[in-house]
Amino acid sequence: MADRYPSGVLDTCTYIDLDLLDPGRLPAVPELTAITLAELQQGVAAAKDPAVRAARMEKLGAAVADFDPLSFDGDAAARYGTLVALTLAAGRLPKPRRLDLMIAAIASVHGLPLFTRNPDDFKGLDSAVTVVAV
Repeated sequence: MADRYPSGVLDTCTYIDLDLLDPGRLPAVPELTAITLAELQQGVAAAKDPAVRAARMEKLGAAVADFDPLSFDGDAAARYGTLVALTLAAGRLPKPRRLDLMIAAIASVHGLPLFTRNPDDFKGLDSAVTVVAV
């Protein structure tokens, strides 16, 4: 694919659905954030069914083995504030989007596009982060 991004951040839903997606629509070098690893941990902890828990644990194990996650550091925290302001300016509530905004902040400070299955979650952030719907 000629316009394929060389690298980019996968949000949590994109990572979870990775096997269902066309690899040509994804970055050549995908990145995950520490926030996504936390969300995957939460999914394992919340699973009540043993088979679901096992499948989620397998997905988490692969993420831990395959990625060196990008951290939510001081720069990302500052950018997070900007993204909250942009979310409010777009007439949206930031609270239910906290984790998505943290992932977007990490992508933004690294100058990386954010790949998501839920682009509506990132409406109003165009000036701070490139959101790619997959």
